[in-house]
Amino acid sequence: MKDPYAVLGVPPDASPIELKTAYRRLARLRHPDADPANPWAEDDFKELAAAYDLLSDPGRRATFDRLSRGFDGGKRPRPGAAPAQAKPETRKPEPKKPEAARRKKASPKIKGADVEYSLRVDFMEAAKGAVRHISMTNGKRLKITVPAGTDDGRILRLKGQGMGGFGGGGDGDALVEVMVDPHPLFRRIGNDVHVDLPVTLPEAVLGAKVEAPTIDGTVTVTVPAGSNTGSRLRLRGRGLPAGSDKGTHGDQIVHLRVVLPKQPDDELTGFVEKWAGKHGYKVRGKILGPK
Repeated sequence: MKDPYAVLGVPPDASPIELKTAYRRLARLRHPDADPANPWAEDDFKELAAAYDLLSDPGRRATFDRLSRGFDGGKRPRPGAAPAQAKPETRKPEPKKPEAARRKKASPKIKGADVEYSLRVDFMEAAKGAVRHISMTNGKRLKITVPAGTDDGRILRLKGQGMGGFGGGGDGDALVEVMVDPHPLFRRIGNDVHVDLPVTLPEAVLGAKVEAPTIDGTVTVTVPAGSNTGSRLRLRGRGLPAGSDKGTHGDQIVHLRVVLPKQPDDELTGFVEKWAGKHGYKVRGKILGPK
């Protein structure tokens, strides 16, 4: 057997995470489905899987390190290693096993490697749910169901949709990372949806009923009299699905933004000047400048 560390391309002190990362990367490159023109692809993949199978088991790895690291492939001692002494054969040769049994022993069950994909969706697809398709490395089209309320960075695991296994081993999985594009109006915080809503000066001062957007369409909301920029309206249950609690949703938070006319006329300006002379008020504390 070749040096399993050399097969995986890792140093002898590689951590379990480094071993797994190297194996998954090489498995995608050397899998027979990814290199159909290579007649030795299956043998190379089995060698790779056998190396990882040995080194991923702490007990077997320790035994290998203790007994075999002084040799190069089990054939030539490394510098400083004691030469192997030939011993006379004293045991009787074991009877040959049937061909089927030998093949079974030589072909361990090897689970197929997982494959990783990324899928970009827009905000509303993630909020409401969607069905998308991606192309696998072997040309197969894979159907992806994006659950309603999916957050950016969520990993969807599709069992058995990765690389094929060998010797009766199960197929690997497909791991799909969902990346959600931002929305021009809505933003997500937890399961709540936040949106800014501009209101006019009369609507803020006197109160009004206005239309506001939600992920389910436009609704009518009540702006209380005396509202200010930063005032918030909470729309219960208008947010995103709350995980495994079926039927439970977050809320939508409407942030009011008072907007003055682009060009205030003389009447509004004169009224404000007169009103401010009688009803002046402070909105800022003492501002400390640099010493």
